[in-house]
Amino acid sequence: MNMISLLDILEDELEKGVNVPFASKALIDREKCLEIIKDIRLSLPEEIKQAEWIKKEQQRILLEAQKEADTITKETEQRIRALVDESEITKNAYQQSREIIETAQSNAKEIRLGANEYADSILEEVEKYLMEQLDILRSNRQELNVKIR
Repeated sequence: MNMISLLDILEDELEKGVNVPFASKALIDREKCLEIIKDIRLSLPEEIKQAEWIKKEQQRILLEAQKEADTITKETEQRIRALVDESEITKNAYQQSREIIETAQSNAKEIRLGANEYADSILEEVEKYLMEQLDILRSNRQELNVKIR
């Protein structure tokens, strides 16, 4: 039997049902109606069954795709956070290296200035000593010249 005739039989069975007074309900032969529905299901075209399978498969694929998209999104967010952290570490490292270089340059300048001051004070002492020796030398020459004359 084809599906349309089965639906017609089901409709007739429902219409034959005895109305319950004061209600919009009817008494029907439940077993006969269930048997007709079973026959309808069995006579459904294969395309409808395939369409139902395709619909379920589509939902399954969409769920998998959504899960994969969520996973990719989470991984991407983690990678972005890691890159940002790495960038911050790099910035901090450059800042620290600049500070170290500035400190080293400042220390080197202080050492140069200190060395220059020390060398100048030593040279000043040597100059005083040599001046004293030169004065002594001149004095000795003058005494020598006075004695010779």
